[in-house]
Amino acid sequence: VTCHSARRIPVPLTAFSSPGEERPREPPGPAEAQAPGGAEASGRTSRRRWTCSRAQLHKTFWGVAVVLCVCASWAGSTQLAKLTFAKFDAPFTLTWFATNWNFLFFPLYYAGHVCKSTEKQSVKQRYRECCRFFGDNGLTLKVFFTKAAPFGVLWTLTNYLYLHAIKKINTTDVSVLFCCNKAFVFLLSWIVLRDRFMGVRIVAAILAIAGIVMMTYADGFHSHSVIGIALVVGSASMSALYKVLFKLLLGSAKFGEAALFLSILGVFNIIFITCIPVLLYFTKVEYWSSFDDIPWGNLCGFSVLLLTFNIVLNFGIAVTYPTLMSLGIVLSVPVNAVVDHYTSQIVFNGVRVIAIIIIGLGFLLLLLPEEWDVWLIKLLTHLKVRKKEETVEGGADLGSGPQNRSRRARPSFAR
Repeated sequence: VTCHSARRIPVPLTAFSSPGEERPREPPGPAEAQAPGGAEASGRTSRRRWTCSRAQLHKTFWGVAVVLCVCASWAGSTQLAKLTFAKFDAPFTLTWFATNWNFLFFPLYYAGHVCKSTEKQSVKQRYRECCRFFGDNGLTLKVFFTKAAPFGVLWTLTNYLYLHAIKKINTTDVSVLFCCNKAFVFLLSWIVLRDRFMGVRIVAAILAIAGIVMMTYADGFHSHSVIGIALVVGSASMSALYKVLFKLLLGSAKFGEAALFLSILGVFNIIFITCIPVLLYFTKVEYWSSFDDIPWGNLCGFSVLLLTFNIVLNFGIAVTYPTLMSLGIVLSVPVNAVVDHYTSQIVFNGVRVIAIIIIGLGFLLLLLPEEWDVWLIKLLTHLKVRKKEETVEGGADLGSGPQNRSRRARPSFAR
């Protein structure tokens, strides 16, 4: 769901939306008041324009920093997961371990609240205020099992399928195929939420589906690659379902509410999902001979990168534009491609390259705002009017040129 309002959705680690905090509008400044003189008014107008440009420059600068952070954390976590599976072949256990770190969301948010907010609240007060997101009664057992537990399951499925796919196919294919997530979100939102129909997004969805088919064909429909591609598409579908259901059942969330919700998912994972890795261990589906053989550095590094990715993606809206943050996901594809080129035996044949370009193009089309056609028409109209004005001014200068020269050349006998 492309969200451009101030309120956002907390998302699974591989989804693209982000929560926001509503901020009050600033009162009109002195530059908006009526100026007593023309010179003073123009001076105030220029100062206001300079302030506006500085604010936009500041936001763009932060946007570049956020894009680089999203790209680095996402590509780094994907590559580190690939390295981890060479020593620790347990994708579900890795999913469980990394999801447990979600518990840190609300404590980190509260630490930021204490540092930045002028009206500081206690942990209990802030917790109760954020619990209003779940209703008048706050977070009860009924709310926990009906409004939090289903999303915990979807979160785990999204991440497990993504990590399992990394075992089957290269990280470049995994990262680019997951970009189809945005197309699935649009299709589900159009069907379930009755969102506005946009032809350009239908084209983007078609490009995404075509890219999936071409990516499957790139390796010759081998069973290993087909299973890996199916796992990534399933992960993207689970992530899209998570986001659409959240919008349908819970609406949208502010920063504190999103942080609390993500921490609750971490608690759900610790309490109810822990039994599954234990069961997989004793059935030797995901087995390791000794706990000393577990690469704890890789596991913790992977979890820290994912936590960083989630924090930046969910709270980066406070300092920059949502579209810029989404670009970090796309930029991780060429980063993974470069790493795979030097560390694996991936073959970038024509079909694979075309599939990557098609999916990337579809993703970029989905980033267009809903009013993109109106903006385009306004821009073309403005350029057309400006060109016509320049043509008229040029003709006027040509027409007045000889007359001015004749007037300057004619002597005046009047005294």
